Amino acid sequence: MSNISSITYARIGAILHEIGMVPKEKMRSVLEDAADYAGDELDHYGAASALEDFGVAVSVHADDIDSIYGDYGSLLAEAAEVAGGKVTLTNVRIVEGEGDFEGGRFDLLEFERNGRLVSIRAEHFADDYYDHEAACEAIAETAPDDDPRSWRYVDFERKPSAGYDSIMVLATPEQAEALHKHLGFTFL
Repeated sequence: MSNISSITYARIGAILHEIGMVPKEKMRSVLEDAADYAGDELDHYGAASALEDFGVAVSVHADDIDSIYGDYGSLLAEAAEVAGGKVTLTNVRIVEGEGDFEGGRFDLLEFERNGRLVSIRAEHFADDYYDHEAACEAIAETAPDDDPRSWRYVDFERKPSAGYDSIMVLATPEQAEALHKHLGFTFL
């Protein structure tokens, strides 16, 4: 990221608008809400997190959540909304595996996507923490089949032993390349 100039909310908004990810009105409203800090420099994680404020990303929280039994549904509803609401997700549920959470319990995260069953393996160590890999895989299911955009896991600079949300952004290949070029993001 050393060759990337200072990253601020204002710069992120301008780039997202320039590459066609947000309309001018959305850019302006987010920047108005962030007026007190829109010009402050962001670290790479802050910049990735800002994508959610502009409505082009969702984050899978690293901290505890209310419950895996309800929060996956809320997370997927948020992702489906970002993706334009063209995919219908219903009956989001956890099918519990054997045993308890100590050492990890292998569950299934299941839901219907436009009437078709989707089943994703998820390892849970508690009932109030997401399996980030399973959550990101489920988020990917919210993009419409005919959409040139796809969900991409945003990678960013990390400090050792720090907890980070997983950030997923919905972008075309060209938009992802522009985000890499202008903001230094890489995608896994």
